Amino acid sequence: MKHNFKITLLIISMFLITQFIGIYVVSTNPFYISQEVNGTKVLVNNPVLSWINPPKAETSSDYNIYLGSIIFSFILSIFVFLFLIKFKFEHLMKIWFYFVVTISLFISLVAIFPKERIVWFFLIPLALFLSYLKTFKGNVIIHNLTELFIYPGIACIFVSFLNFFGAIILLILISIYDIWAVWHSGIMQKMAKFQMNKVKVFGGFFIPYLSKSQFEKIKRLKKKQGKNKKQIKIKTGVAILGGGDIVFPIITSGVIFLTKEIRIFKGIPPFVGGFVPALFVIFGATLGLSLLLLFSEKKKFYPAMPFITTGIFLGIIFSYLLNLLIL
Repeated sequence: MKHNFKITLLIISMFLITQFIGIYVVSTNPFYISQEVNGTKVLVNNPVLSWINPPKAETSSDYNIYLGSIIFSFILSIFVFLFLIKFKFEHLMKIWFYFVVTISLFISLVAIFPKERIVWFFLIPLALFLSYLKTFKGNVIIHNLTELFIYPGIACIFVSFLNFFGAIILLILISIYDIWAVWHSGIMQKMAKFQMNKVKVFGGFFIPYLSKSQFEKIKRLKKKQGKNKKQIKIKTGVAILGGGDIVFPIITSGVIFLTKEIRIFKGIPPFVGGFVPALFVIFGATLGLSLLLLFSEKKKFYPAMPFITTGIFLGIIFSYLLNLLIL
C-alpha cells in the first residue's frame, strides 16, 4: 500500500463524495432554469450562467465535432502548461488557476443552492473568496474542500456535448496519455512538482501526512532539544490524486445519466442509461481507484486513469447485464 490505510481511505472517500456531488450537479442542469410562459413551464437559459452556457449537440456530427474540439483543447492545454513551466511563469499560472477555480466553483454553487437572484448575489463573492484562499493562501483544508466542488462544475460543461461513444473514446485516449505521461515521458510528475513546489497550487486532492516513523522522529527531537527546542523541520509524505482522475469519471457518469437509450451493436438490446447505470459507473471508478491505492508500492508513480477506466467499463458492462436480466 502506497499510503497508510487512513490516508488511503480518506482519498477514496473524497473521490466518492465528489462523484456524487458531480452527478447531482449534472442532474440539476444549472445552465437552465424553469420559467412559466403562457401557463406552460419551459426551460430557459440561466441568466447568471448565460456567459458560459455550453453548446448543446443535436446530431451525431455535432458530437464528433465537439469531441474533436475537446481533444484538441486538451493537447493545447498541455503545451501551454509546459510553456509556462519552461519559462517559469508561476504568477501567470496562479492567475489561470484562480479564474478556473472561481468559475467551476460558481457553477457548482449555483446548482446546489436555490436558483434565486438574491442567492446568486452571495454566491459570486463566495466563489471569489474561496478561490482566493485556495490559490493564494495555501490552506490544505480549504484546498481539498473546494476540490469536492470544482470538478462537478467542470464536468457539467462537458456532458452537454458528449454522447456515450464520445465519453468512451475520451476515457481510452486519456488512459493512454496517462500511461505515457507517467511511465514513459515523466511529464505528469514534472507538472505535479512544478505546481506544488513553485506555483504552490495543485489541481487535485493534496493530503500531506506523517508516517509512524516520522512521528517517532519528531518525538525524539523534541525530547532531545527540551526547552530550547527550535522549530522542527521534517519532510512529510504527500498523497495526491490529479484533477483529471477526478473529473473524467464525473463526465462519464454524467453522460450515462443523461443517455436515454443507445444501441452499441446491431442485433443486441440497447444500453439504457439513467441514474442507476450512472451509479454503477461511480462505483466502478471507485473500485478501480481503490485497488490501485491498495496494491501500489511506496515511492512509485502510477497512472490512475487506466485503473479507473477499467472500473468504469466494468460498471457499464455490469449495468447492461443487470438490465438484460430485469427485462
